Amino acid sequence: MYIRRTQTRNTATGERDFTHRLVRSQRVGGKVRQVTVLNLGRHFAVAQSDWPTLCARLEEILSGQAVLVGYGSLLLEREAQRLAAQILAREGASIPAGESEQEAGAPTEAHSVTLDSLTLTRPRTVGVEALGLWAMAQLDFVALLEELGLTGPQRAAVLGVILGRMAAPASELATQRWLCERSALGELLDVDFEAMSLMQLYRASDVLMRHRAVIEAALFARVSELFGLDCTVTLYDLTNTYFEGEAPTHPKAKRGHSKEKRRDCPLLTLGLVLDGSGFVRRSEVFDGNVVEGTTLAAMLQGLGAPSGALVVMDRGIATAENIAWLRARGGRYLVVSRERQRQFDPEQATDLLTAGADAVSVQRVEDSEGQEVRLYCYSEQRARKEEAIAARFSERFEAGLQALADGLTRPRTTKKIDKLWERIGRLKAKSRGAAQHYHIEIVPDASGQKAQAIRWERRPIEGSKDTHPGVYCLRTNEMTWDGEQLWRTYMMLTDLEAVFRSFKSELGLRPIFHHTEARCDAHLFITVLAYQFVQLIRRRLHAQGINASWLSLRETLNGQVRVTATFRRPDGRALHVRKATQAEPGQQQIYQALGVNPSPGGVSKMIV
Repeated sequence: MYIRRTQTRNTATGERDFTHRLVRSQRVGGKVRQVTVLNLGRHFAVAQSDWPTLCARLEEILSGQAVLVGYGSLLLEREAQRLAAQILAREGASIPAGESEQEAGAPTEAHSVTLDSLTLTRPRTVGVEALGLWAMAQLDFVALLEELGLTGPQRAAVLGVILGRMAAPASELATQRWLCERSALGELLDVDFEAMSLMQLYRASDVLMRHRAVIEAALFARVSELFGLDCTVTLYDLTNTYFEGEAPTHPKAKRGHSKEKRRDCPLLTLGLVLDGSGFVRRSEVFDGNVVEGTTLAAMLQGLGAPSGALVVMDRGIATAENIAWLRARGGRYLVVSRERQRQFDPEQATDLLTAGADAVSVQRVEDSEGQEVRLYCYSEQRARKEEAIAARFSERFEAGLQALADGLTRPRTTKKIDKLWERIGRLKAKSRGAAQHYHIEIVPDASGQKAQAIRWERRPIEGSKDTHPGVYCLRTNEMTWDGEQLWRTYMMLTDLEAVFRSFKSELGLRPIFHHTEARCDAHLFITVLAYQFVQLIRRRLHAQGINASWLSLRETLNGQVRVTATFRRPDGRALHVRKATQAEPGQQQIYQALGVNPSPGGVSKMIV
C-alpha cells in the first residue's frame, strides 16, 4: 500500500483541487491495477516524508505481525490504527447487530489459528452510546435535525457532543478525546470522529443554539405524545454554575450567591420549567446574580402551557408580585408561604405517609374570602432535624454567654457594659436566629459602668421554629383539591432538586470553561438536551423496576466495549474480528428492559 496525492476537478465549476488516497496494487483479470482503499481527504495530517513508514505500519497491523520497527511517533501509530479500523469496517464481511451468522445467511466459519498470536486492540466503550442513540430514536431527534437543515457532519457533531455529555461529561476538548480515543460512537454512526476537528464540535453547539426554541418545543411535544404526559402541573426553579476563570467578556457572568459555595468565581444561572414527570419544557440562562423572584414572568410567558396549569415553585420565587401576576392572568399556583408565623392543629390534620414511609400530617384551612387555601404541614423527620439544629445553635449561644459571665470574675477580661453588649451582639449574629428566644440582662455594679453579673433566660417565641418544629405552610388558589393531593403535588419540587443534582454531578453542568456568551449558553443547553434523553431512559427503566441513578447506570454500561481480536493463521494470513464484548448480567438487564440489542455494532470479519 502507498499514499497518493491525486488531482481532482469539480465537474460543476471546473475548479481543480487535490485529495489524498490510500492505494494498493491488486491483480484484476490478469492485470495489476491500483485500487483506492480509503479516501484520506484534502487535509491529511501526516507529513509526506512519513507516508512510507505509515503504510508499513498499516501493513503490519492488517497482517497481524508484531512491530518490527520502533516508530517513536504517537501520531503515526494513532493514524495507522485509525486507518486499519476503517479498512476493517469497510472491507470486512459485516454481520448486522442482533443477527447470528445463520440468520444473516452466512455459513458457520471454521478457521485454524495460532492461539498465541491473539492480540486485542482498539477497545472502545459502546454501552452508553447505544442507549443514547436508542433514546434519540424514540424522539426522532436525528430526523428533527434533518428537518432543521443540518448537514451530515453537523448532525454527527451534535450527536457526539450530546452523547459525550451523557457518557463522559467534560469540556468539548475532553469530549473530542473521548470520541477519538475511548468511544465506539463513530462505528455506530459510521462517522470518523478522529478526522473531525475540535472546531467542528464547537460549531455544533452554535448550530444547536440557533434552533434552541424549536428543538425544546419539538422534543417536549414528542415526549408528551410518547408518555401521554398531563401538562396541568408546571415546576419552576433555578440553579447556578460557576466559571473557571474571570470570564471578563461575558455580560451575564456575575458574582452572587453560589449554591456550590464558589464565592471566588463568577456565576451563571439556569432556569428550568418542567412538567410533573421531570421533562424540561423550557430553559433559560440568566445573570449569575439574578434575583429569583424576577424571572418567573419571563419564563412562563409564551410557554404554550395550558392557561389553567398549576405552577409549583419554592419560596424564593413565590413573591407577592409573582403571585399577583399569576392571579391576574388566571393562573393557578402552589407555593411555600413566606409568612413567618407558624401554626398547626393536630386534631384537624390528616395523616399521610411519604414514599420513604415517614409520617406527615397536613391541615387544610381556607381563608375567610374563599380565595386561597393554607396547607399547614407537620413532618416528624423535619421536626427532629430542626430540633437538632436549634439545640446546636442554642448550646453555642449559651456557651458564649457563659464565657462572658465567667470572665467577670477574672482579671484582664471585658467588664464594661457597653463592650459586653457589643460582644453579645456578635454572638447573636452567629446564632442563626437562636438568640431571639433569649432574654438577656446585664447587672451593673455600684459605678454603673461595669458588669457584676450576666443573666439569661430562654423564652421561645410563640409560632416560631422553636415552638412548632417541623411545621411549614403551603398556599394555593386551587380550591378543589384536598390536602393530600396538594401536598403530594408540591413534593414534585423535590424531584426538581434531583434534576439539578443530576445536571451538576452526572451531566457536567459545572464548571464552565468557555468565556463567550454564546458558547456558555450552548454548554448549558447541551446539558439540558443530554438530560432529556437520560430522563427518557430512566423513566423507561423505572417502569421495569430498575431505579438506579444515571451515574450507576453509566458505570455499568461503560464496562462493555468493542474490541478487535486478531489471529495469525497457519497460512501466514491474519484473521481480524471486531465485535462487542458479551453483555454482563447488569448490562443485559438494562438492554432487555429497553429492547436494545445487547451486542451493539454487530460483527466485522476480515482476512488479510
